[in-house]
Amino acid sequence: MNANNAKHVRSRDAGKDAGVLLLATITALAAAAAPAAESPRATSPGSFQLSVGTEFTTGEYGGDRSVDELYIPLTGWYRSDRMSLRLTVPYLRVDAPAGTIIEGPGGQPIPGDGPDVTESGLGDVVLGMTLYDAWKNRAGDLALDLGGSIKLGTADEDKGLGTGQTDFTLQADLVKFLPGFTAIGSVGYVFRGDPDGFTLDDGLIASVGGLSNSGSRGMRVGAFLDYREAGYEFNDDRLEALGMVGWRMDGWGAYVTASVGLSDSAPDWGLGLTFVSRR
Repeated sequence: MNANNAKHVRSRDAGKDAGVLLLATITALAAAAAPAAESPRATSPGSFQLSVGTEFTTGEYGGDRSVDELYIPLTGWYRSDRMSLRLTVPYLRVDAPAGTIIEGPGGQPIPGDGPDVTESGLGDVVLGMTLYDAWKNRAGDLALDLGGSIKLGTADEDKGLGTGQTDFTLQADLVKFLPGFTAIGSVGYVFRGDPDGFTLDDGLIASVGGLSNSGSRGMRVGAFLDYREAGYEFNDDRLEALGMVGWRMDGWGAYVTASVGLSDSAPDWGLGLTFVSRR
């Protein structure tokens, strides 16, 4: 392995950590489904990993009362040298006005106008795949990852925990490796299903930001700006700022995340904690 390739392998760890930020704070970004925390080159081909997290978000989303969401995803990862497959099974608890509809991971709730109620249960299961280094330059410091995910309509639509429809997301991530820092720009498109009683439009998703490379103690800090085009005609586009601090422990990586909404249809704030197994 030459010096450029060695640098690329080490830097890919930072690029994959950015996926954990998207998974934990937007959960797809759910951007939809994010790469794993550890570089596939650092694990043996055919390895399995597990992540578990919790995220709390609150906001009015253009209404006059708060919609509080507790999202607890359990994700299993299968990873080879060039790709990863993942399955996320979440628990969801929502405190909101009756009639509120949760669009899905990373989406925008449609506020109801009834009395405040609490609903909980299985959230929308998400299947995802990422192809690493679909393209990279000769120096190995610029690479393109391609991914896609399927949000299954498993959340109970009668409780407002989901739309009951299947959504598809395609995404491309451009990763630039700099000394001590990895810059990441993502763009994608969500194809939303057609629920009963209202219409959801397809829309653009995008994010830009970066992550510091691992220090002597394995600490990492990241920040992103995330955009999602509104799916519901009465919602504004979603824009929020995201931050992350991560560190490595024996057998696990831990990530604390925080978000602040920058538009009416984004959550006012959110906090998350994710643990990822290291193999």
